[in-house]
Amino acid sequence: MDASRTGRKAYCFPAWKFLVLMAVLGVIVAGCLEGGGSEGEESSKKIWRPSPGTTWQWQLTGEIDTSLKAEMFDVDLFETPPEVIEELHRLGKVVICYFSAGTYEPWRPDAEKFPEEILGEPLVDWPDERWLDIRRLDVLGPIMEARLDLAVEKGCDGVEPDNVDAYQNESGFPLTYEDQLNYNLWLAEQAHKRGLSVGLKNDLDQIPALEPYFDWALNEECFYYGECEKLRPFIEKGKAVFQVEYYLDPEDFCPEANAMGFSSMKKRPELDAWRIACWEFE
Repeated sequence: MDASRTGRKAYCFPAWKFLVLMAVLGVIVAGCLEGGGSEGEESSKKIWRPSPGTTWQWQLTGEIDTSLKAEMFDVDLFETPPEVIEELHRLGKVVICYFSAGTYEPWRPDAEKFPEEILGEPLVDWPDERWLDIRRLDVLGPIMEARLDLAVEKGCDGVEPDNVDAYQNESGFPLTYEDQLNYNLWLAEQAHKRGLSVGLKNDLDQIPALEPYFDWALNEECFYYGECEKLRPFIEKGKAVFQVEYYLDPEDFCPEANAMGFSSMKKRPELDAWRIACWEFE
């Protein structure tokens, strides 16, 4: 543009200054592309978001059987040795690490970090566990963040936070729908901040609000209780639904599960290596 037509004085930028400026900008851009430190690297890490039909194995007890055919293995965060996670990675598997985000388990190595004031009533089916006051993020937050950091340290690709439906149980605290929603959203945010994939465990009534923030769903016994339709939003958004039945026979749920696009299987309640996978069922 002709400088005289703008009413501004023309200025010739010295060539040496131009070269220096470009060099500085190049360093800045390179730093941004590389992530700019640990926080940038975490946010730039590709998060695993499985599609419907992804195969998996869920084993929380016993020695992990790495020979089973599955794209994803869901294992215990604390009890699974790092070398097992490394072996699964060498085999090309995605590793999800389980931990309870909503209950206190006295046998965990970080159990002493939970003060009595945030411990509620025992679980009906698991009397050794107690519900947590999920409103107390000032106390609970650092504990759960440390668990997520451990998942990163051990090489987990994602996490399965369990017991995230305390508001629907006799927890000993006056927890509301909003309390649970806030806590679950916080968990998803913290997982993603660390580059971890995160699944919504059960908590069916909050799926309409939470589905956009979770990468997949994991459900126990929706066919037994007749509530699998509530999981359809994940399938409709192209996200996997990992699903387990304990007491139904495979012929009673596998055909419907396959038709719905679920990755379903029959497991024992103790969640050892044994399974009957619906995608292999005939």
